[in-house]
Amino acid sequence: MGRSNRERTEQTRRALVDAGRRLFVEKGYAETATPEIVAAAGVTRGALYHHFEDKKALFQAVIASEAQAVAKSIEASSAPGDGPRVALIAGASAYFAAMAQPGRTRLLLMEAPAVLGWPAVAALDAENAEVSLRHGLAALLPEAGGLLGPLTTLLSAAFDRAAIAIEAGGERRDYEKAIAALVDGLADQLRR
Repeated sequence: MGRSNRERTEQTRRALVDAGRRLFVEKGYAETATPEIVAAAGVTRGALYHHFEDKKALFQAVIASEAQAVAKSIEASSAPGDGPRVALIAGASAYFAAMAQPGRTRLLLMEAPAVLGWPAVAALDAENAEVSLRHGLAALLPEAGGLLGPLTTLLSAAFDRAAIAIEAGGERRDYEKAIAALVDGLADQLRR
């Protein structure tokens, strides 16, 4: 029994996203040409343009896939009975573990803002990892009120900078402790 058209379509799309990811990590977006992508995916140029408007649309699909994988890791990190602080710290650890996937920091934190622009990257983050962070902060800091949005944005930026520092050789444990200190400091400050 043959595969359905839908299965073939999904397999072709997945091959393009996987090949695109490998090449974008290896060479960067600007240095990756569409003929290389189709050759690496084992598909025709027509298949690429059937699934994606252009190279940028493929890149956006790669970035969305990476962001969703990070969000899933974070969501899977906390147990139902965890308190808000424990859940936030577990989420931080899960974020750093997810960002340790080879090439992910480069794709999400360096290439994506340059290629897609900050507003598109911020929107993608808001739909993925930042959702868990915002919920965690809301549970931990019910008194945050109107500061919840800015606190989420600032803490998210701290996570991203930490991931870049870890990628560059920083000690992950130190950054996890620093994030915990930031979270505890926020809680202490807002409860005064």
